[in-house]
Amino acid sequence: MNTPQDQRLHSLDAVRGFALLLGVAFHAALSFMPGWPPGIWAMNDNSPSQFLSDAAFVTHIFRMSLFFFIAGYFARLLYHKLGAGGFWANRAKRIAIPLVVGWVVLFPLIAWIWTVGITKVFGGVLPPMPEMPKVAGAFPLTHLWFLYELLLLYAAVITVRALIVRLDPAQRIRAIVDRSVSGALRHHIALFTLGLPLAGALMTLGFWFYWQGIPTPDQSLIPQVPAAVGFGTAFIFGWLVHRSSDALAIITARWFPNLGVACIATGWLLHTMHATPMAQPGLTKTLFAMVFGVALWGWVLGLTGAALRFLSNYSAVRRYIADASYWIYLAHLPVVAAFQVWVGHWPLHWSVKYPFILFASFAVLFLSYHFLVRPSFIGKLLNGRKHPRRLATPLPA
Repeated sequence: MNTPQDQRLHSLDAVRGFALLLGVAFHAALSFMPGWPPGIWAMNDNSPSQFLSDAAFVTHIFRMSLFFFIAGYFARLLYHKLGAGGFWANRAKRIAIPLVVGWVVLFPLIAWIWTVGITKVFGGVLPPMPEMPKVAGAFPLTHLWFLYELLLLYAAVITVRALIVRLDPAQRIRAIVDRSVSGALRHHIALFTLGLPLAGALMTLGFWFYWQGIPTPDQSLIPQVPAAVGFGTAFIFGWLVHRSSDALAIITARWFPNLGVACIATGWLLHTMHATPMAQPGLTKTLFAMVFGVALWGWVLGLTGAALRFLSNYSAVRRYIADASYWIYLAHLPVVAAFQVWVGHWPLHWSVKYPFILFASFAVLFLSYHFLVRPSFIGKLLNGRKHPRRLATPLPA
């Protein structure tokens, strides 16, 4: 059996932080979407932007799959480091408690800001809310859905692992899987096949707005098929990459061609989406779903490989940002939405307002992390340790 890589991988910390912070930039762009009907987001800005719409779509292709890929890698590392009991105790503190407490604190704030924003959009009068269809398991998970999805994936993967360990005591099956992962990465097979299960799930959707990519599973406690397949594939492959002794080296060596394929596939997606924004049954929908999967995995493997190639050394700044990113993503939505509502009717161009929203939101979130979270029990809960505000000596790498 391959031994897990227990050394600190600063590059993968950077990738995880990048994926989370990219989510802040993504949500900050949503008030500028052209053509969105009022009420979908907290604010419809009076200066819409097709450029921000396209940029948000590109990041939405891969950002959460990238996060789940890294989460799967670190999940296996943690499981073999702590054992089953230690793993679940750690995940309860780092994932389950932030999910429950975060929802209790944040949902009322989000609901209030949405009410204020929609009232502003409709000229000061809150319109009657349409009656929502009753859906089994309906629950407003908000942007914290990724924590719920993680807990489900932990349970599913560890259950399957226990079954495989029982059925494969000689580890023959696992050895074949390890060789298959390495071979698929080395010969670019993974790049073109890992997205096929997701493509099949997306093609089953009767209503699929191309821009939304993998529909966000934020309104129900019952797993949604496209999200479960897409993010589950990313998580499982991350787990298997940690099993393989040479997978990271192959990903590192092939970062550039993977990013090249991602850019070409993304260009085709943008062109097709502008021509037909809504999925129609037939060849275009099938091709879009398949190319979407190629673009997704091109970005995931390419960005991960680039980070492994160029960001493998220790950096105090990158480590700080990576530590801060978890808190920032958990807390960002009401902060970002509040600034969007505030500036939504200012007579300024989006090229001024969007950077202002980003700068102001990150300022509030980083300051709150540095002074309220990092040196407190919240920082210990989220990142495993508390840090003093001022260090007498720098932390060792």
